Amino acid sequence: MSGESATLPASLIQGLSTQDARRASWREWLAAAWRLLQPYWVSEDRWRGRGLLALVIGIDLARTYLSVRISYWQRDYWDALAEHNLAAFWNLMWVYIVIIAILSVSDAARTWFFQALEMRWRAWVTDVFLHRYLDETAYYRIDRAGSADNPDQRIGEDLQLLTSNSLRLSLGLLRNIASLFSYTVIVWNLSGSLAFALGGVSVNIPGYMLWVAVIYAVLGSWLLEKIGHPLVRVDYHQQRCEAHFRYLMMRVRENAEQIAFYSGDNAEFVRLRAAFKAIRENWRRVMDYTKRITLFHEGYLYAGGYLPLLIIGPRYFAGEITLGTVQQLSIAFANVRNALSWFVLVYKDMALLRSVIQRITEFETATKRREEGGIAITQNVRADRLDIQALDLCLPNGDTLVHIPELSVCAGERWLIRGYSGIGKSTLLRALAGIWPHGKGEIALPDGKKMFLSQKSYLPIDSLRACLCYPSDEQWFGVGECLEVLRAVRLEDLTERLDEHDDWEKRLSPGEQQRLAFARVLLHKPDWIFLDESTASLDPANEAAMYGLFKERLPNAAIISVAHRESVAAFHDKVFELSADSAKEVFP
Repeated sequence: MSGESATLPASLIQGLSTQDARRASWREWLAAAWRLLQPYWVSEDRWRGRGLLALVIGIDLARTYLSVRISYWQRDYWDALAEHNLAAFWNLMWVYIVIIAILSVSDAARTWFFQALEMRWRAWVTDVFLHRYLDETAYYRIDRAGSADNPDQRIGEDLQLLTSNSLRLSLGLLRNIASLFSYTVIVWNLSGSLAFALGGVSVNIPGYMLWVAVIYAVLGSWLLEKIGHPLVRVDYHQQRCEAHFRYLMMRVRENAEQIAFYSGDNAEFVRLRAAFKAIRENWRRVMDYTKRITLFHEGYLYAGGYLPLLIIGPRYFAGEITLGTVQQLSIAFANVRNALSWFVLVYKDMALLRSVIQRITEFETATKRREEGGIAITQNVRADRLDIQALDLCLPNGDTLVHIPELSVCAGERWLIRGYSGIGKSTLLRALAGIWPHGKGEIALPDGKKMFLSQKSYLPIDSLRACLCYPSDEQWFGVGECLEVLRAVRLEDLTERLDEHDDWEKRLSPGEQQRLAFARVLLHKPDWIFLDESTASLDPANEAAMYGLFKERLPNAAIISVAHRESVAAFHDKVFELSADSAKEVFP
């Protein structure tokens, strides 16, 4: 999908959060919508999607035909009543039963096919955006840069709204077009001609009720766009406020223990209340614009129902048409008016869809954005060595953290990186992992499997075995291997819970989580191990035991550790110290 998406319009990319971008022209919005919607219909799932779409469209056309037949049934029914024709009445009752039976079955079938298509499309586009979000650590870049808020909402909720609303609106438009052509013929044939004199000139307008419907709908659509256009911007901001409030609630849930230790109940209440205040204040704007749109919309519908009766009445009393024809013409006029007024009737849904398209477009742009950096990462000609040359580690604003003139680490060596807080020790590991582009210089990476351990280990919400085997699939390792490494890192109490599913970040202490991370390393047996304060939560005995396991079981693995505690130096052969003045190798 990414290769098929064209470059976004400059006015859409530049300052998407500004008012100008929210007021982009309809042409630009339609172009953005097409880029998001079109790829599924040419994807590998296109034939199944097109087949379901064809079924839904076929049912809609059949329902339109039956709706037209009902208008003729209405004409015959009222004429039978006016003529007191009992035989025709009972015949029409049987016909009506057949029609409503067919409509009931077709409605149920259409709902099923529509929902099946909606889920297939949503599943496909969600898979595409998940790949984009997780590809080349885009999730990390977006989080660090803050280029798109609440990715979870954009993937989970916005994509669902994109598929369901666009499908519903596009099919509704197609259905209304079919209805327009079907009922236009009826209105044209039954309207007759309107004759009058204007300035001494005789004027004759054939099918005049059709022209009344056209003028009424066009004028109504134009007025509604003028009245309701700001609702797009307001809906967009409402989604942001709602997402931010949910995010803060999620943070309270995830950090419940720390908040409780700090007795931060009141502080969190104030923060959450302020976030909800933004929702409430923007909701008032939603109410204001919705009130205007609803007032116009309801007045438009009521006036539209009154208009044909006003026009047709004199012709009925003049004996030009029958009571049944009055009913049929009223129904046909209403259907033509509704078909032409499709934009008016779905304006609020359209406004929501436009705001959703904007949010997804922002997110799509953020996933594609690549950070420019001067750090060149290459493959070392010496497969058993890591080399750093003239490396400047910088902040995103360009300020230099530390300069490393040279560092070479050979396979099997154990290095400790130390220095005061904020000098760039963890940033160095990020650069070695390829996720920190800010700076300049060269890093030549060795061959072999690499594994990075941070101070806080990530544990997915899954079975304990899945957490232990992460990032590999749990099927890659046998149960016996998993049990053995758990015992090795002194987590014997967890051996009975290997297949238990839980939120293990909340169940395990920080020290247990760090020992579980060491067990991961023992399972994967990497050639290069990078540790960032990975024993900070361990007591000296457990810290020594963990490094002892590496020495015993992975004697040929190179270890590069970042730590503040002096005790860690005892487990390393060499020390590299970072400082503002110099970065050099020292010896313990």
